[in-house]
Amino acid sequence: MGTKPTTIAVLLGAMLSVSAPLQAAEATNQNATQIDETITVIGRSESTPLNIAANVNVIDAAAIEMGGATTLTDVLRGQSGIQISDSNSGAVFAMRGFSASQAANNTLILIDGRRLNNIDIAAPTINAIPLNQIERVEILSGSAGVLYGDQAVGGVINIITKAPNGAGGSVQVSAGSFDTYEGQAEGSVAINDRWRLYAAGSYNQGDNYRDHNANETSSVLGRLQYRDDLQEFFVETSYYDNHRELAGDLTLEQIEDDPRQSNATLVGAPDSYMHEMTTAARTGYQRQLSEQWALQADLNYSDTLITGLNSWGTARKDTRSLLEFMPKIIANIATDSGMLNLVTGVDLSRGESDFSSGRSNVQEQVSAYVQATVPLTQSVSYVVGGRYAEVADDLVDPQAYPDGVDLDQDAHAFELGLNYRPTANHRLYVRADENFRFAKVDEQAYTPASVVGLKPQTGRSYEAGWDWIFSGNSLRVSAYRLDLEDEIVFDSSAETPTGGSFPGANVNADASRRYGVSLDWDWQVTQAVQLGVEYNYIDAEFTDGINDGKSLSWVAEHSGRAYVSYDIYEHLQLFAEGVYTGERFIEGDDGNVDPKLDDYLLTNIALNYTRNAWLASLRVDNLFDEQYVSAGYYSAWGNGYYSGSGRAVRLTASYRF
Repeated sequence: MGTKPTTIAVLLGAMLSVSAPLQAAEATNQNATQIDETITVIGRSESTPLNIAANVNVIDAAAIEMGGATTLTDVLRGQSGIQISDSNSGAVFAMRGFSASQAANNTLILIDGRRLNNIDIAAPTINAIPLNQIERVEILSGSAGVLYGDQAVGGVINIITKAPNGAGGSVQVSAGSFDTYEGQAEGSVAINDRWRLYAAGSYNQGDNYRDHNANETSSVLGRLQYRDDLQEFFVETSYYDNHRELAGDLTLEQIEDDPRQSNATLVGAPDSYMHEMTTAARTGYQRQLSEQWALQADLNYSDTLITGLNSWGTARKDTRSLLEFMPKIIANIATDSGMLNLVTGVDLSRGESDFSSGRSNVQEQVSAYVQATVPLTQSVSYVVGGRYAEVADDLVDPQAYPDGVDLDQDAHAFELGLNYRPTANHRLYVRADENFRFAKVDEQAYTPASVVGLKPQTGRSYEAGWDWIFSGNSLRVSAYRLDLEDEIVFDSSAETPTGGSFPGANVNADASRRYGVSLDWDWQVTQAVQLGVEYNYIDAEFTDGINDGKSLSWVAEHSGRAYVSYDIYEHLQLFAEGVYTGERFIEGDDGNVDPKLDDYLLTNIALNYTRNAWLASLRVDNLFDEQYVSAGYYSAWGNGYYSGSGRAVRLTASYRF
């Protein structure tokens, strides 16, 4: 949604995006149809959404600024069927019908192609990327097992950061409810015709909605890049620091009494907190070998230290690191029928984790893949590809594997798709794709005593879609089916592991199936008014075993989003949106024992004012102060719930130079 922003939205994007002059020139004429914007999420090389047999949504800087959002979580909420779970310490994003505990392992999140997903089950800290550093966000709905392998089951979110070619920058400050204050700055300089230097930094502090939930967050990033006619090179380093108090879970009665209260003092840990510090380094090289062939390679490293005191008063000190090397070759070969695109490469990774509990793991993955998009005619092409992956775990756990255990597993994926584009603004596609994911260290170490190593989760995805751009309208419709086998889940009724501290265990579950339909419509009513509607339907249930026919927990059957953008006059724009999440069973209630949680509608509005290089924005989230459950977990000991944030007001001002 948001592919054709109103006039002021275009100006906002022009002011706050490094590549804005070109974007503004292309988008100023509201009667012109934007069709072939370039993306990089599919094929791991540049392409255009309508040339790809997949459901892809691009959220550019103009659309982000149009909504006045202040965090990436706010930007993604409700987009492309994304359902969110937030335990008041960071959100996880589910696509294509996964529960909150599975979302972080079945939705792959990338930043410029680098994995943010962790070696353990901890959700990636997506808000570590301030919005002032983001050029666009690309969302692939559906599995991408061939292109990305492990964890690309429900979808892929690729966050593209700015890589400026000129000089300039911006400064932004904001303040709002719950004593929230934030500052952001970014800028670039041209050392000479080929070398550029880019730097960005941010700082945020706030008490947040609930008691004992304050945070202090900061990040810095620096990038040096080189570009000439044949090659590109960059080196980048970043640091992220987040200290957050933990408010703990509540009962439904406590939420009804006071949703802002903390449970930390009730369980004897009034000082519970989490402190995460991540250092990352990244370098990449690309060379055009000939007119048709190019070589690319990325080397990424990240190191994280997490300290804190959990809700039960136990201290923690956990570390994890990930090293990746991803060389690939890309070919774009002209034929009589069109361009033949080929990408092939190898993904190598080594992750290490050490937990204060004494658990540790070294995980190494090696995989190779190839994908080709082959034109049959000027309007018809097909995509075919495959991937093979091997993983080796060297795991130690004081209870389950005190002497250590070596686990070696492998998986594969194939895909086949057909794309039909009869005109420049019309296309249909069908696609079949296999996917897989390997168990994380936390999951492998908390299994029933009879299980030594969970099997890889495997699945098959079938999808068909239709895109049509006409007379100021953009319509996308898709339908899919996702079948999974040996799905890796936590089962509260399973045999408790040896030395386990709570009932249940991680298991390979019975087969499950998800059907879904999505509809996305944007309409440029006039030059000043734009409307958009998105609706998503998911039928997710077990298809075998004791829970055969039961609904998968934490998956809302109905969800959607609607928005309107209105240019009041030349410099002032009003934006309003509603994000709906339907009823769903609490996380972990696979037997559908408890009543469903209530549905809810969040209404957000923003008023944006821009003049020359200045921008001011007033945004109100949850305008009607809707009370809802943002996360919840089923337990035989008693369910735990987390309340969603109430009404929040944020005033932002920025200047671009």
